[in-house]
Order: sequence, then C-alpha cells, then structure tokens
Amino acid sequence: MDLALAEARAAAERGEVPVGAVLVIDGEAVARAGNRTRELSDVTAHAEILVIRQAAETLGAERLSEADLYVTLEPCTMCAGAISFARIRRLYYGAEDPKGGGVAHGARFYAQPTCHHAPEVYSGLAETDASEILRGFFRARR
Repeated sequence: MDLALAEARAAAERGEVPVGAVLVIDGEAVARAGNRTRELSDVTAHAEILVIRQAAETLGAERLSEADLYVTLEPCTMCAGAISFARIRRLYYGAEDPKGGGVAHGARFYAQPTCHHAPEVYSGLAETDASEILRGFFRARR
C-alpha cells in the first residue's frame, strides 16, 4: 500500500485527484499508477484502469487472476467493473468513498447478480493516510 500512497501523492502533485494503485503478482509490483484523467483528457484514466492496462500489456493477458490490487480509495463502479472483468483475485483499498464508491457504497457492484467475478475485498488498509492525502488535496483547492 505504500507504493499506492506514493502514486496518490504524485497524482496530487500533477493536479490530479490523488488516487494511487499498484497491481501485485507473487509479491512483485507489476504495475503502478496514479490518476491521469486531466493529463490525458480521459475520464477512464483512473489509477485502477491504468494499472490493469499496464499489467495486461506487460503480461500479454487480459485475465489477471493471480493479481492483487492495492488502491488508496474505494473504486468507483467503472473501476469495480474493470477489476471484475480482469478477474483480479483480491482488492485492498484504503479510504471509503460514500459519494462515488462502487464497492461498499453506491452500486455495490460485486453484490449484483450480474457480476460474474467478485474479488476478495479488504477495506481500511492505510485508511488514515489515504484519507489525509485526499482531504489535504481538496482543502488546498477551496
């Protein structure tokens, strides 16, 4: 999670909403990214989507069933869907997102009968640090 927090801080420095993600297979980080929606003018350039794309390209596989994803903020519904389609094994996230989350809040994507794959989900990992990065970012913009 420390790598994901570093990616979130780097995203904040770029003026992006500070969310970071790292995809790990067999204890090795195979992809890491922070949000780049503004930089790329791409609403889908969330940290989770970017690491899934990187890992899939690196590994030459669309399914990442041996992968664990660490992300600093509860994934939105779009990212929860991508995580499901990539067949990611475990999802670890820090801060909850009552407004935009799609895992424990909002659509609760993995609880839907149409969800074909639900990863094991673990929340609250480095939650204080992840929340403070987000609060600091938005406080500085008010």
